[in-house]
Amino acid sequence: MNIKETVSQSFDSIKANKIRSFLTLLALIIGVFSVIVSTTAVAVLDNYFTSSLSFMGSEVIQVSRTPSVQLGNTDESVRNRKSITFDIAEDLQEQISFGEGVSPNETFSGTKIQYGEEETQPNVPVRGSNENYLENNAFELADGRNFTSEDIQYARQNVILGKDIQTKLFKNEYPLGKTVRIDGKQYTVIGLLQSKGKIFGQSFDNFVLIPYTTGLNIYGGGNRNINIQVRAQNIKLIDDTVEEITGIMRVLRKVLPGEENDFEISTNESLSGTFDSFTGALYVAGFAIGFITLLGAGIGVMNIMLVSVTERTKEIGVRKAVGATRKAIVNQFLMEAIFICQLGGLIGMILGILGGNGMALLINADPVIPVFSVLLGFFGMLIIGLVFGVYPAFKAAKLDPIESLRYE
Repeated sequence: MNIKETVSQSFDSIKANKIRSFLTLLALIIGVFSVIVSTTAVAVLDNYFTSSLSFMGSEVIQVSRTPSVQLGNTDESVRNRKSITFDIAEDLQEQISFGEGVSPNETFSGTKIQYGEEETQPNVPVRGSNENYLENNAFELADGRNFTSEDIQYARQNVILGKDIQTKLFKNEYPLGKTVRIDGKQYTVIGLLQSKGKIFGQSFDNFVLIPYTTGLNIYGGGNRNINIQVRAQNIKLIDDTVEEITGIMRVLRKVLPGEENDFEISTNESLSGTFDSFTGALYVAGFAIGFITLLGAGIGVMNIMLVSVTERTKEIGVRKAVGATRKAIVNQFLMEAIFICQLGGLIGMILGILGGNGMALLINADPVIPVFSVLLGFFGMLIIGLVFGVYPAFKAAKLDPIESLRYE
């Protein structure tokens, strides 16, 4: 019997028992869908996180009071840590030798930016930093200039605009040299940033940057908690730079020998490792749920094939009477089991990929097709068809042709 004929008979068998076949297919579809949708969604998140890290220079090291990525509740000892202040950032900048480009990062306000009759939404972050911020965060100037050390030293009221702010406020004029209002204060536009786009629905271009010293003069709060970025001189010196930062920070924060650090240091590599652990757990959970569901579906496949053997006993007797071998009967029923499994698997994979990429639409990320999961789904359904179709197939092959012909 050729494959085309076997597939045709398999399809006819499914049509002959629509309700039973539908319920079996539904279980298979749900099992494959649960695996594919979870792995696709996790792959989308993985791509998002990788893209997010690319927005920060590969040589950049983050110093913060608490972990940059937190899974679960934060320990009380972490929550009670002292703030990392601008003074600490300045001391670190003076003492560091392996690292360079120290930039304190703080959002002083979320407010509207005004120019003439135009104004933005009242949620634009007003970030304060220094001349190293742009390079540390992989921003590029489209026009104008960066901050200088004098801008920082003298707390000049200058501002660099993100692309979204430029587009909103300056529809018919060029922004450089113009004066914008931020929380009632006048700032001169000295720089315009190139667009970096969006990730997770969050725009990287919706902010303005002012000298952190200006922010302190206007908004106060010298003891507010901030993050610090330090750029290693090159990728090979990251470990040395991390060690140096750790030593300086322990001295600045008066951490005694033998005590744990009361601050966190993270790099692209460490953040990636943390996220890999998280996504790995999600993958395992998705596969575990899918395996349990598919096990139930496989039992359903065996059930429908056993019923099919019983209903087609007379047909099997006729086929044996005209010369069909046991091997031919086994192949026919195995092919039918594999066919229904692959049909359910195909539908489940299509729905799973579409459902998982709903996450990509939600966060404005690139769609993903998890090739490994698709291949695993294909071969998994093949194995389920073989494992749960073997017993019914051999049962059909062992039927006595005379008794089968008498079966009513």
